Amino acid sequence: MVAMVSRRTLTLAGVGTAAGVFSGLFGVGGGIVMVPMLVLALGYGEREATGTSLAAIVLIAGVAAAVQGLYGNVRLEEAVLVGVPAVGGVLVGTWLQQRVPTKAISLLFAALLLASAVELALP
Repeated sequence: MVAMVSRRTLTLAGVGTAAGVFSGLFGVGGGIVMVPMLVLALGYGEREATGTSLAAIVLIAGVAAAVQGLYGNVRLEEAVLVGVPAVGGVLVGTWLQQRVPTKAISLLFAALLLASAVELALP
């Protein structure tokens, strides 16, 4: 007997698939793709979407880095030089996120996405 899969489970799988495609294609997926989709499609709060996205990124980044490494696209020493200070940034950012109003987080995130879009679109 085939078990019924809930709409929520299918939506989560769709979010994960989209995040994986964007991660493999552009090196992004968690924050830029997953957070808005969790908020808009599944009604997550900003903080829950961020935390869930970060947990998923552990899996996404590990597999993506391994596959990119097979293609010879990883500069491991430089990745460590970027990654180690980023851990400190994550601690500061998470501390700030718990103290900044959710609406401000949404607006700052929207501004970041808009600025990124403009930068990418300009010659």
